[in-house]
Amino acid sequence: MLVDKRAIELLKKLVESFGPAGFEREVSGIIKKHVKSYADEITTDKLGSVVFKHRGDAGRPRVLLAGHVDEVGFVISGVDEKTGFLTFNPLGGWWDQVLLTQRVVVRTKKGDIPGVIAAKPPHLLPPEDLKKVVEKRSMYIDVGASNMKEVEGMGIRMGDPVTPWSPFSLIRNGKIAMGKAFDDRIGAFIAMEVVRRLKEKRIKHPNTVFGAATVQEEVGARGAKTVAHVVDPDVAVVLEVDIAGDVPGIKPFEAPTKMGKGPSILTFDSSMIPNQPLKNFAIDTAEKMKIPYQLSQVARGGTDAARIHISRAGCPSVVISVPTRHIHSHVGLLSLEDTENAVKLTIGLVKRFNNEVVKSFTNF
Repeated sequence: MLVDKRAIELLKKLVESFGPAGFEREVSGIIKKHVKSYADEITTDKLGSVVFKHRGDAGRPRVLLAGHVDEVGFVISGVDEKTGFLTFNPLGGWWDQVLLTQRVVVRTKKGDIPGVIAAKPPHLLPPEDLKKVVEKRSMYIDVGASNMKEVEGMGIRMGDPVTPWSPFSLIRNGKIAMGKAFDDRIGAFIAMEVVRRLKEKRIKHPNTVFGAATVQEEVGARGAKTVAHVVDPDVAVVLEVDIAGDVPGIKPFEAPTKMGKGPSILTFDSSMIPNQPLKNFAIDTAEKMKIPYQLSQVARGGTDAARIHISRAGCPSVVISVPTRHIHSHVGLLSLEDTENAVKLTIGLVKRFNNEVVKSFTNF
């Protein structure tokens, strides 16, 4: 289990920071500042992704460890002139039913403004409408204003970004983390932890590692495309959240992984079929290291691996994830033990990725 107080403080800082897709600068800045103490080199692409390098015993293979830092959020689309209520569009995928009464933060040119997502009160709805799900288009953000002039005085304007307000906390005696934006700052956190431990523990590895905090995954894995071009990896490990299926009403074939039972290794999603020798290599490595793991599949959805695995001439890619409950909502839950095991498994792979092994993934 993660017991490093410094690591927990970093995770808290990452997930509580403001960074919906397209507005990740605050998060990227935190990462860039943090990795300075242990990265051999730090670069950024022109979308805002951060790449931090750790040199091993060889220049190649080039190993990419990628986790995206954008979170699902919203962008202001307009202001009702008479009432001052704000309309909004989603940044990333939101299920309408999780939004009502949730607190949000609107970032403006004058600073952050708290608000709440609301709709017409149920007391005023006809009985037949009470049985229907309220859609996003019927919701608004209330920042306490009563007209357009008051909204303008707050500095709010069309195009301003919005994120959920959800403080980080630990529950169950520190075993479970609760908060927003685990999708996918937990992946970026794992990449950072791997590079930090490689450096501080002087762990030998026969390659060059590139940790990456990518942007705009929730709107099409855009940062993954530019990062893959910049790094030109020979092999990639994408670090993500998985949909934990240990929630009432979910059947095992819909979401097979469970929180607390180990990190997952992806076998299939709608955006990528992983390189099979690499997938099997990850499974074998977990078993040799006696790290608990789960096999996963996602019928709908994808990750940064969707772009990375078809970059240039192609890149063998695998996805290692932390099963997380209630993703794409204001509050998610994940196991810190699963997180620690994902770090250990990733380090185990890095130690084994030499030229011969990586070339074997594409030999046939």
